[in-house]
Parts: sequence; C-alpha cells; structure tokens
Amino acid sequence: MTTDSRRPLAVFDLDNTLAGTAHRQRFLEARPRDWDAFFAAAPHDPPIPQGVALALESSGECEVVYLTGRPERCRRDTLEWLAAHGLPEGPLHMRRNGDRRPARHTKLEVLRRLARTREVRMLVDDDELVCEDAERAGFRVVRARWTAPSGELRAAQEGEGRT
Repeated sequence: MTTDSRRPLAVFDLDNTLAGTAHRQRFLEARPRDWDAFFAAAPHDPPIPQGVALALESSGECEVVYLTGRPERCRRDTLEWLAAHGLPEGPLHMRRNGDRRPARHTKLEVLRRLARTREVRMLVDDDELVCEDAERAGFRVVRARWTAPSGELRAAQEGEGRT
C-alpha cells in the first residue's frame, strides 16, 4: 500500500460507522459480557451503506485511515472485512490489547499524532463522546448517525474501554 503524504486524511471509525454491530450486541447484554464472542462475530458485520459511500467518496480527495477501538488481536479479521466490502485501502489504527482507556482518549491521542504530520480533513465516528472531544480539540467531525445508538456499546466504550 502506498500513501501520498500530500493528501489530507479522512479518518473513519468502524463499529456502527462502517460496520453494523446490531447482530452482536447480545454478547454485551449478557453478564458478564462475552467479549470474545462479540469480537469473533465482527467478520459477519453487514456494511453500513451510508458510511461505506462516504469512505469511497472521501477517497477521491483524501487518504482514508481507519481508527477503531477494536483490540489489535482483531486486525486480520478487520482488514479482511474492509477488503471484502470494497473499502479503500488505508492504515488501520487499533487499540493495543489490554488498553482499557475510554475510546475518546485513545482516539484523540491517535488523531493528534496523525495531525502532527498531515491535515486531518475529518473524523467520521458514531460515538458522541469521541466526536465532542475531537471537536473541542479542533478537528472537523462528521457524526455517523445512521444506526440506532446502543446503550450497551456506549457503556462498554466508556466504562470498560473495550471497543
């Protein structure tokens, strides 16, 4: 994969932005939450047409970058999913295995690192807290409001730092 360091970056979240997670929410409703099953089901996520269309459209002017709270151990499945659904090639930034900080902290850290050397044209994410923090930091945000919000997923993102 080649990158063009002159092109701005369009940064896309995965879960509930590009990939529909409704079919695997049941694993977060169980107590204790079944994280292994939740992530094992990710390869079966349906693509979200609005998110995919925006990523494809953005790839005309920007280099598409993927920024997810999924743990590093999901890299192979995630790359295969992106390719299978015709999404543009681009770097994939994932949470380190064992990193339990809230997504709003881990994602903002990556955005700031990317912005040191490249223009970040936009962040597309469904997590309202991530979006708010990114906007406060000066990033342009597109809120991915094309799926129903999940209280369980939000609690997991904030309280458990799992996705």
